[in-house]
Parts: sequence; C-alpha cells; structure tokens
Amino acid sequence: MDAALPPPNRAGESLAAKIRSAVIWRSGSQILAQIVQWGATFLVIRILQPADYGLYAMTGVVLGFLNLLNGYSLASGLIRAPEITRLQVRQLFGMLLVLNAVLALLQLAAAPLVAGFYRQPEVATMLRVQAALYLFTPFIALPYALLAREMDFAKQARVNILAALASAAAALGGALAGWGVWTLVWAPIVLFGVRAVGMTWAARSLVWPSFRFRGAGALARFGGVMAAGQVFWFAQSQADVLIAGRWFDAHAVGLYTTALFLTQIFQNKVVPPLNEVAFSAYARMQDEPGAVGRAFVTTAGAIMTAALPLYLGAAVTAEPLVLFALGEKWVGAVPVVQLLACAMPFMTLYVLMPPASDAIGQPGIGVRASMIGAVVLPFAYLVGVRWGLTGLAGAWLVAYPIMLAVLAARVLPAIQASPRALLAAIMPAVQAALAMAATVVLVDRLRPIESPGLRLLLLIGAGGTVYAGWMLAFSRETVRDLITLVRRR
Repeated sequence: MDAALPPPNRAGESLAAKIRSAVIWRSGSQILAQIVQWGATFLVIRILQPADYGLYAMTGVVLGFLNLLNGYSLASGLIRAPEITRLQVRQLFGMLLVLNAVLALLQLAAAPLVAGFYRQPEVATMLRVQAALYLFTPFIALPYALLAREMDFAKQARVNILAALASAAAALGGALAGWGVWTLVWAPIVLFGVRAVGMTWAARSLVWPSFRFRGAGALARFGGVMAAGQVFWFAQSQADVLIAGRWFDAHAVGLYTTALFLTQIFQNKVVPPLNEVAFSAYARMQDEPGAVGRAFVTTAGAIMTAALPLYLGAAVTAEPLVLFALGEKWVGAVPVVQLLACAMPFMTLYVLMPPASDAIGQPGIGVRASMIGAVVLPFAYLVGVRWGLTGLAGAWLVAYPIMLAVLAARVLPAIQASPRALLAAIMPAVQAALAMAATVVLVDRLRPIESPGLRLLLLIGAGGTVYAGWMLAFSRETVRDLITLVRRR
C-alpha cells in the first residue's frame, strides 16, 4: 500500500499566521513581478502597433480555451485533499503530461482552421509556435500544487519574480529588435520555461510519472467538475474577443483588447494570487461552521477597498491615462476604457466567489453559474457589437451585474455568509470611490491642463486625497479592520 505523504505542517504556526505569510509572499511577489512586467509592457505597447495586439488576441482565444483543460483543476483537487500519497503525486504528473501532449496536438491541428475563421494567415503560424507552452505546464502545475498544500508561497514568489524578469527582458528586446507581433509570442514562452525549471527545482517535484490511473477517480472527478466550470467561464470571458475578431479588423481588436488590459490590471494580476491563497485557506477551515463565510466577507471587503478607487479612477481619467500610458495612436481606446472600468467592480466580486464554494467541496455552484454566463454574456456581446467597440464594452456593464446576482444567490448561502454582511463590508469603499470620482470630474473641468502627464498627476492627487480623507472621516472602523488584518490576522 502506498504510504501517505505528511500532511501540511502547522506546528508552531497558526493557520492565520500561515495565511498572512502566504498573502504577503504571493501578492507581494505578484506585485513586484508585475511592476517589472508592466514597465516592459507599456514600453512595448508604445513600440508595437494596435494590429499586433489584435493578432495576438486572436490566438489568445484558442490558448485560453485549451489552457482550461491543462490539468490545473486536477492540481486543485490535490491541494484540497486532506492526505495524499506518493502514488497520487505520480498519477497527477502522468495525467498532466498526457493532457498537455494532447492539447499541443489539438492546437497544431486547429491552427489553419482558426486562421481561416479570422481571415488572418499569420495566426496559424503563431499558434503552431505557441503549442510549445503546453510542454512546460506539467512542470509548473505539479510543484504549484505541492507548494500550495503547504501554503509555501515564498518559493513560488522567488520563481515568479525571476520568470517575470526574464519575460520582460525578452519582450523589450524583441520589440526593440523589430519582431513585431512575434514579441508577444516569445515572451510568454520564456516566462513558462523559466517558471517550469524554477518551480520544479523549488518543490523538488521531479518524479517518475505513473500512467496507471486506477484509484485516482476522486481526484479526476473533482478536477473534472472544476474544469467544466472553467470551460463555461471561457465561453463567457473570451466570447467578446472571438466576436470582435470576426466583426472588426485587427486594429480595432487591438484597441479593444488593450483597453481590457488597462482596466483589468488589478483584476487579472492582483486578484488571482489572492484567490490562490484564499482557496488553500478556505480548504483548511471548511470544517468550522461559518468560518469560510466570515473569511470571504473580510477578504471581499479588503479587496474591494483597494479595487474600487482604481476602477472608478480609470473611468474618470481615461483620456489622460491612455494618452500618457499608451500614446496618441491608442486614443480610440478611451471610450472603451471608460465603460469597461465601470463594469470591473462587478466582475471582481464575481471572480472572488467560486474559490469559496470550491473549497467547501461544492464546485458545481460555480459551474452552474458559468453555464448561465456562457449564454447571457455572448448574447450581450452579439447585441452590443452592432454599436461598435463602445457597444461591445457596454455589454459588460449590462451583463455582469446580472451574473453577479445569480452567483451570489448560490454561493453566499452555501458558505453561510449573508448579502447584508457583504454589502456592509464593501459599502464604505463604494461611497468613498463615488465621492472621489465626482471630485476628479469637477477638478478636470475647472483646471484643464494640456499635458496628459500633468493632467493625470493632478487628477490622481485630487482623487487619492478625497478617497483617503473620506475613508478616514466616515469609515475609520473599516480602516482599523484593514490595519488589524494586515498586522495580526
């Protein structure tokens, strides 16, 4: 009989302390890594053309779909399991190798069909090269699962920072060398390659794979349900790019996807690592009645306190933000940024919920919500696209509040959290952010400045002052709770 591996070590360190350490390392390293990547990204955006980003976004739809099936959901099952054996680790590695080999072959076969759909021949060549990404995935997903079980995010952090530096160097070097769209292809390959080597070394996870999967049914079932939810999530999250790629030319698609990049920086770069920590933490407290609900409300309140001023700030400073960060050739993205930024608070709350229900063993809640979203959101995009890029962006603002209400109605009762408690946690930030946005609009009208950089600096200063002042004046309890959370809990 295969021996069980030791359970996650909690001796001498409370779960709360491990969570705090995990958040600091995971989110802190993510922020540091993203500062490096953002610096390179904004420089690259200024060098490349909107059409380059449009072509890359077309391949991203295929990559996004196939990556949902790459086995990370199986790794989540390993994280959640109270005990694991060495055989299960070997079986997981074998599953990851098989899955990703199949995905690479599927992408190679689908490349010419996708290029024909978009009427862009270069897309086929890009997809063939990008198939190399699947070769690295098993060597990232397995060590990630093993380290996450221990809530050891410090080792992951060091690897992520190193990978970010390598990817940023590749992106900037490729742009300066005149590689055009191929800059966007090779930079992620470098990122995955460095992460694969670094994560495997950090976790000491290089094992001989097992291709005998008997006894791995529970792992496969949990991973399968989560993967199904992710497939439906893809349908709702990537349908806009798929529709835009067919409806608009590469230049317009580039404007749209770059506007998405700007408005989703917090959503895509800060929230996912926090969700990773939250999933591991929720899984450890799932047997304590009400604990997951209380932890979720606290987490959502803290994250929205940080997110809301960024989202509403981007909406009211969209013009100087785009002109300063991206340059004149991206001015067509301004109205898209304004609409998408207003939709992001709803999307952020939406993506914070599934880890809580997944961790208590109910991934079906997220799956069912994603099934609904896979119908509602594409329909909204198909209607909105008829009014151009702003219509497509406006569809987000209509559909995501509906999707959030549907998901919250299922998740909150399951984790024993009340809607009133959630609203109470985020309402102070909502009020402060609205006051901030109104002030910024007024300042911008009264003190118009031609220079985008100076104008943006003035508006950020005015908005930041109002937001901080409002929170201190009317929501000191929220501020104290956040300070206490960071310092001790």
